[in-house]
Amino acid sequence: MSTETSIQRISAFRDLMAKAGIKATIIPRTDPHLSEYISDHWHIVRYLTGFTGSAGTLVITDRGAYLWVDSRYFLQGETQTRGAGIELMKEGLPGVPTINQFLCDTLAKGDTVGINGMLMSADDTAKIRSLLDRHGINLNVNFDPIDNVWADRPALPDGPVFVHEVKYAGESAADKLATLRKDTAEAGASAYFTSALDEIAWILNIRSTDVPYNPVATSFLYVGPDEARLFIDSAKLTPEVEKYLTETGVQTASYGSALEFLASLPQSVTVLLSGSRASGAVASALEGHCVFGDSPLALPKAIKNAIQMQGIRDAHVRDGVYMVRSIKEIKEIVESGRPLTEIGVADILERNRRTDSLFFDLSFDSICGFGANGAIVHYSATPESDTALATDNLLLIDSGANYLDATTDITRTIALGTPTADMRHDFTLVMKGHIAIATSVFPEGTRGHQLDAMARMPLWKEGKSYLHGTGHGVGHFLNVHEGPQSIRLNDTMAPLMPGMLTSNEPGVYLEGRYGIRCENLVLTVPYETTEFGRFFAFETVTMCPFDRALFDTSIMSHEEIEWINNYHRTVYDRLAPSLTEDERAWLADATAPLEK
Repeated sequence: MSTETSIQRISAFRDLMAKAGIKATIIPRTDPHLSEYISDHWHIVRYLTGFTGSAGTLVITDRGAYLWVDSRYFLQGETQTRGAGIELMKEGLPGVPTINQFLCDTLAKGDTVGINGMLMSADDTAKIRSLLDRHGINLNVNFDPIDNVWADRPALPDGPVFVHEVKYAGESAADKLATLRKDTAEAGASAYFTSALDEIAWILNIRSTDVPYNPVATSFLYVGPDEARLFIDSAKLTPEVEKYLTETGVQTASYGSALEFLASLPQSVTVLLSGSRASGAVASALEGHCVFGDSPLALPKAIKNAIQMQGIRDAHVRDGVYMVRSIKEIKEIVESGRPLTEIGVADILERNRRTDSLFFDLSFDSICGFGANGAIVHYSATPESDTALATDNLLLIDSGANYLDATTDITRTIALGTPTADMRHDFTLVMKGHIAIATSVFPEGTRGHQLDAMARMPLWKEGKSYLHGTGHGVGHFLNVHEGPQSIRLNDTMAPLMPGMLTSNEPGVYLEGRYGIRCENLVLTVPYETTEFGRFFAFETVTMCPFDRALFDTSIMSHEEIEWINNYHRTVYDRLAPSLTEDERAWLADATAPLEK
């Protein structure tokens, strides 16, 4: 998008603010379900600014425009908004205020801030309302003029719903609903309402195509003691799905009627909401008879059952075959001197994964960054930025797929040509952190932030670091980013529990030079029980070799080298039966033992 177009669109939006008496507006990059990944209908931030990252919040005032982004998008944000009159606000850096602080410092008593109340969580709405009140600033939660600016706005998604079979899900929707009702009652409520699309997909064992890379259906769900009501566009429901929902005890109602239904509930019905996942508008509709607490679905969804865990292991073997096949092809093309670009790499990965009988879709837009582009943490090649590969730098590939039996997410850094000593040194520092997480043993109750420094320490000792988290939860044929657990510096207060699937992905990024990230997925599993309690460990499920040419064994311990060799031996043993003779020979070389 041209900077001129962005300037015009923001100006038109600002004119509507002036007519409504709004001095500033907050536009989060989300939807009424507070999703990270959203349908085209809700890409308001992208429409106004041209910024395509998966996280960011736009603030427009009567005099300026400001885009808050986290460290993953510092470089991308600068590139995509340059010249559009948008000031990039780099979250977490010294001197950068929070949005709430900025508004209180910028606006005057009596001014009004406008938001769409469906696009901000109940927790955040209450927080900003309280802060603005103390400064005499008003909050209008019904400001939503985007349709008057975005004339050709895409319609709401209408993908058909289908049932995710129990042979993959491992538990019926009826059983999950029964557990939810019990947990809701124990939380002191008589009903639970969720806007979270991944929660709805998980508990009802339904999937759809409404959001790119996330197999969810646009809907809301109310579960009372004797009823369950799914708010969804009826055009999305086939007769088979309607029959399935009826047999499961789920009624349906129109998507747009959710708030009206909630407002009509008797005051005697106490509805449990997650303050971070339900919008302020939902909380307002239930004013006086809702209670806030942790989502009762977060942990059951994150803790995979035995059938799901076996599906995860099986899918990662198949995905490993496609990764080996792809990396072999990529290296051979580049080494032969034939042309190949970053988009071409993504196409190879997708082509190979699509051969799987259980393939549904990619789990996110593949990140294929060569050289300096690899230093942009969430880089996504466009026709304008698409770079040709050469034999003089590193290629960072972060990709994954949604299969009916699992979701995968893997990152490999590949040397094209002969890597420099600096590349090998930096790669090995990252792998030392990766191995530290992979081999960690920890007592029950340990949270991810208590392990995070282990991944960073080899880098920290040399004055290097990375600003993203070390690991995020991963769904089961669902969203590639899933809570509540994570491995990161800030504490999410969620312990790592057996059955949780989490990424292990330290990295380092040298702006203008190259980026390095090494990612496997790990299952939390029981380790041992002693007089000091239960201890857990990680089982690595991702099956794909790391590039041997990038290891500097002179700075590795014998234990670290042994872990790599054992991992590579496992990779070969599990993948070889599904490979051709030529592919097996390539993998044998790729997994040959490292030596000190």
